[in-house]
Amino acid sequence: MPLAKRAVNGTIDLLTGLLCRVEAQGLEKVPERGPLLLIANHINFLEIPVFRKYLDPRPVTGLAKVESWKNPLVGYLFTLWGAIPIRRGETDLGAMRQALAVLEQGYILAIGPEGTRSHDGRLGPGHPGAVTLALQSGAPILPIAHFGGESVGRNVKRLRRTRVHIEVGDPFHLDSGGVRVTREVRQKMADEMMYQLAALLPLAYRGVYSDLGKATETYVRFAPPHRSNLRRACESGTA
Repeated sequence: MPLAKRAVNGTIDLLTGLLCRVEAQGLEKVPERGPLLLIANHINFLEIPVFRKYLDPRPVTGLAKVESWKNPLVGYLFTLWGAIPIRRGETDLGAMRQALAVLEQGYILAIGPEGTRSHDGRLGPGHPGAVTLALQSGAPILPIAHFGGESVGRNVKRLRRTRVHIEVGDPFHLDSGGVRVTREVRQKMADEMMYQLAALLPLAYRGVYSDLGKATETYVRFAPPHRSNLRRACESGTA
């Protein structure tokens, strides 16, 4: 790792440690190698350095809105971390090609299917961009949910550390089952992915996916010994 990147990462890890106390469950489910599409709820800036630290030493990159580079500091950090700029609100084929390329290289590609920050931690509707990447790459999908970070701004003002909870779910693949992947099917797949993510969150954070009873798993496939995150939530009584 270049000296500059090591220095920046070390400084950010120190600052993140001062700002928050992280409780992470299920990190052993992160594969040690190979392409991986990480889907997570998107709350604010805090999750980026936290995820990078806890997924180390695996190479991690992600998609970030192109407007982020207008901020010199943020743009520098995203460039340092190899983030892929994407134009929101359109089909950015260049960004999709870059994303597929890093997956082929065995990276973890992090994506927030909601497409924007929630700020309050409650899930918004998922968009089908991650579905396209999953189907074209064949990469497994790993849901990682987190909550607590929405309080960081308020806690900083009170000179308090923020408790951040991370829950890693079981990985799965998307399989069309031979049906034509129409716009409606892609959205159905996106919603099924989001329900797997919602199952890892407390009810108050599930947002538009709060009713797990409406969830389906038509296109979701788990390879043993992994299990449905939905079923696990139901069995544990947290659904």
